[in-house]
Amino acid sequence: MKKRIFVTATNTNIGKTYTTLKLLEHYTSQGIKVGAIKLVETGVVDGVYPDGDLLLAKLKELNSAFSEFSVQDIVPISYELPAAPYIASRGKALDFGLLNSAIEKIEEVCDLLIIEGAGGLFVPVDANFMMIDLIPFFNAKGLLVTHCSLGCINDTLLSLQALQKRNIDAIMVFNCREKYSDFSTLSEPYFLNRDIEVLKLHEDIDTICDVLYNL
Repeated sequence: MKKRIFVTATNTNIGKTYTTLKLLEHYTSQGIKVGAIKLVETGVVDGVYPDGDLLLAKLKELNSAFSEFSVQDIVPISYELPAAPYIASRGKALDFGLLNSAIEKIEEVCDLLIIEGAGGLFVPVDANFMMIDLIPFFNAKGLLVTHCSLGCINDTLLSLQALQKRNIDAIMVFNCREKYSDFSTLSEPYFLNRDIEVLKLHEDIDTICDVLYNL
C-alpha cells in the first residue's frame, strides 16, 4: 500500500478539489509520483465531472503514466443528482470492491495517493457509512479543509472534534479566499489564543505537505 492522504472538509464548496490540486503540484515538485481519486462524485451530468475532469487533467500534466486513464478511472462512482451520495444513489450500498480496484490501478503508477472526499465529514455515503468512516477504512491520513468566513470557528471545531473522537490522524488547513480578508480580525485570534495551529493553504503549502507526508 502506498502513502495515502484523504482530503475532507467542513462542508461542501470549501475547496477540497482546489486543495487536492495544490497538493499534487507541490508533491510533484518534490520528485514524488502522485495519483488522485475522487471516490464518489455527484452532480455529474452529460459526462461532465466538475471535479473529476480537473483532477484527471492535472494528473496527466504531472504524471505521464496517467495519459491513458479516463475520468471514470479517477471517479469510479458517480451520480447525476447533486446531493449526498446516499440520496443521489437512492440508498445504494457503496461498492467497496469497485473502489479498491480503482485505487489499486492508480497506485500502480504513483507513490502517493490523494483521496478526495465529497462534502463534509458527516455526508452520508450509504446507509452504513459517513464520509468520515472512509478515512480509516482506506488507511489514509486526513487533511481537513476549512474556510475563513464568519462562522468558521463553529464549523472547524465541530469537525476537529469529530476527527479526534475517532482517533483519526489529521491536520487542518484554512482555505482563505480573497473575499474573506477579515479572517485575521474576526476568527483567527480565537484559534491562536487556543493554541490551534493556523496553517493557510496559500502561505504554508510547504509545511502542510511536509507534515502530512510524515504523519
